[in-house]
Amino acid sequence: MPAAALGAALTFGAPAALAGTAPVSPSAPAAKAVAPAAAPTSQSATWVAGTRAYLVITTPGDTSAVRSAVASNGGTVFQSYDAIGVIVAHSASGTFASTMRGVSGVQQVGATRTSDVPADAYNPALPANPAQSTTPAGEPVRADMAQIKADQAWAVTTGSASVKVGILDTGVDDQHQDLAPNFNAADSASCAYGKPDTRTGAWRDVGTHGTHVAGTVAAAKNGKGVVGVAPGVKISSVRIAEPGSSLFFAENTVCGFMWAGDHGFKVTNNSYYTDPWQFNCPDNADQAAIIEGVKRAQEYAEGKGSLQVAAAGNSNIDLANKKTDTESPNDSTPVTRTITNACLDIPTELPGVVTVSAMGTTAKASYSNYGLNVIDVTAPGGDATGIYSTQPGGKYGTMSGTSMASPHVAGVAALLASANPGITPAQIRDKLATQANDVACPSDSRCTGTTAKNGFFGEGQVDALKAVGGSTPPAGKYFENQADFAIADNATVESPITVSGVTGNAPATLKVGVDVKHTYTGDLKVDLIAPDGTVYTVHNRAGGSADNIAQTYTVNASSEVANGTWKLRVNDNAGGDTGKIDAWNLTF
Repeated sequence: MPAAALGAALTFGAPAALAGTAPVSPSAPAAKAVAPAAAPTSQSATWVAGTRAYLVITTPGDTSAVRSAVASNGGTVFQSYDAIGVIVAHSASGTFASTMRGVSGVQQVGATRTSDVPADAYNPALPANPAQSTTPAGEPVRADMAQIKADQAWAVTTGSASVKVGILDTGVDDQHQDLAPNFNAADSASCAYGKPDTRTGAWRDVGTHGTHVAGTVAAAKNGKGVVGVAPGVKISSVRIAEPGSSLFFAENTVCGFMWAGDHGFKVTNNSYYTDPWQFNCPDNADQAAIIEGVKRAQEYAEGKGSLQVAAAGNSNIDLANKKTDTESPNDSTPVTRTITNACLDIPTELPGVVTVSAMGTTAKASYSNYGLNVIDVTAPGGDATGIYSTQPGGKYGTMSGTSMASPHVAGVAALLASANPGITPAQIRDKLATQANDVACPSDSRCTGTTAKNGFFGEGQVDALKAVGGSTPPAGKYFENQADFAIADNATVESPITVSGVTGNAPATLKVGVDVKHTYTGDLKVDLIAPDGTVYTVHNRAGGSADNIAQTYTVNASSEVANGTWKLRVNDNAGGDTGKIDAWNLTF
């Protein structure tokens, strides 16, 4: 997933493993530039030149013996994640890894970088808090949102404020006018260097990438700038990029996933690969430890109810047929090496992670990685025009990349979680796939598989409207009432729709779309009332303690004259639960 140089005006973001941030249409990525090491912003007596970071893998639980061994073998414990048996150790000793691999109880040890740990790790400087500009009112529906039917989904729901989405990235500008209403500072932190930093503002952006991603997920529907896919959910920033280099090392990713699990994130977005290796190969001792450490952290987060969504990368390569890696390590001097499919782009290729390719309007984006049985779903990533979203300082801008596709999917996953309280990560994964709209392979021999599932688009393009229980209005006259009608305890309420311009009677397959927000649907009886007063019951106190009705019913109304005032009547039959008719529709 290179941040590849495309010329003076066209770049895929900072020289790091971002999954793509081109301001306009990207061409084939060139070789990645290597960032100079950041100048130390603070110095610590415990830091010395040559300090490197390691993941020390042991049995989950009590890691005290191995932590003691780290200290007695020339290292220090920087952070320990006992629940998964992963210790982040620092050492300036060139023999630290080989010595520790011989210690009883140690399963794996791996250096996480080929460059020194910055001195800043011991006393991190806070990112800048940029001055904020304002934008005139107006937030037109953008093409990417219409492409996945997010604008239609908002008519049903904008998502639940109880759903938290973690933006694991370069940070997020929480003061931005379009992000502040949905920002959750209490669950935000920096995980740069592999240890949580909860100081106010530690989560802020050290670039622009994370703020752009955050806007695509959940920019507020507030009449300004842009609207995110799920503008009613909450977002938290977990900065895992280090300042200066904007690199995402393994210990940072481990910290981010552990934070996500412990802080109730229903979804995380991961638009990066874990530096410094574009692909981590299990036959390399260092890279094998990286794979294991990040895998354990991802499994921990998923076990706590968090689904990880990740970008597939921007090298335009077949992830199901890997041959060479020319971009690693990206924190020192890249070399060309032969690789196989056993070598993994992490986190995107880890089990359980939703892997997202990028589309333009109808075709695979030119830069997007692909691969049969690797890509799960696809979403707009911008090609010729890019994706317009938030940038630090109250600004907006256009970027392209699988980095931009992934947050569309994270937003749809958040809508699924909003519409289905208690849904598990595995169930969200399944729904993302089953609700996706098939995209057939073009006339391109690289695209293998079927229309239903192929290497370019996986299961297809995600659909926000389906995620919230809606469907694209079928052919036929369509009428809708989106006004809210409160449903009080033990009371009856009616919402009207006036139908005109339809010849003759209603069809035998009249579609009645119902969106009722109400706890304990077993209290409710829902009827369709024809213009002549005939009652058609569509829901009769079913569902027990389940919340909300979001369903389309078919009614044989062929004996009814179509034109006239139809009503949706909702009768609450018990105390203790209330709600509203949020919207309903008729399709003739």
